[in-house]
Amino acid sequence: MNAAQEWLHPFATATTARPPGATPRARLVCLPHAGGSPSFFRDWPRHLAPDIELSAVCYPGRQTRFADPVITDMRVMAHRLAAVLATGSDLPLWLFGHSMGALLAYETALALREEFGRPVAGLLVSGAVPPHRNESRGIHTRGDEAIVADVLDMGAAESELLADPEFRAFLLPAFRADYELIETYRPTPGAAPLDAPLTACFGTQDEDARRWVDEWRAYGSGPTAVVSYPGDHFYLQDAAPDLVPDLSRRILAPRPA
Repeated sequence: MNAAQEWLHPFATATTARPPGATPRARLVCLPHAGGSPSFFRDWPRHLAPDIELSAVCYPGRQTRFADPVITDMRVMAHRLAAVLATGSDLPLWLFGHSMGALLAYETALALREEFGRPVAGLLVSGAVPPHRNESRGIHTRGDEAIVADVLDMGAAESELLADPEFRAFLLPAFRADYELIETYRPTPGAAPLDAPLTACFGTQDEDARRWVDEWRAYGSGPTAVVSYPGDHFYLQDAAPDLVPDLSRRILAPRPA
């Protein structure tokens, strides 16, 4: 298995509606939340425009990478992911990240630009405060119950599994690593805004994201947008039929010269 196969889970069903002989016009790579995995995006292909190539990131320490050492440093994770994305397809690359994945998507976009000379075509962030607003609550330094309680409180897709003692022991190392990664993260100092469209999405009941979402605009020098959807921090679990077509339109829209 090569690095791309380790890091990226492709969703082949995204191509089923593409006309014979047609090629994709853009590439969308999705970065899940803390403790999340590619399966979080398994329903997206049915809503995504058929000429967008879709894949999701599998972080070390879960699913097919369960045996791989976890990564607890945001820039290390961003560099390794950027190295994979920089050697892949030449299609215009869009990154979508939710919660922790939003901040990782931003740092990955910086790494692609600064280290590999491969700027992204666009950045789509969801359910996250902007990098300069990120603060540590110290949850990764506490016992397992603190992590479990926080995940259950947010209503993550993995909540039911964490509530089961048989699964908890397998899942907690990845959750703890992700909590450390996000809680110790500070944005790259002095980074220039991304010269690409930037859209920030949030659930109307997600108080933290809603309070600071407009400040994401400072991280892009291209067209920026803020879009809300009904729901809480994990609004996108129910909003996919509206969210994903909206993202498709943004990805495929002609960029002003």
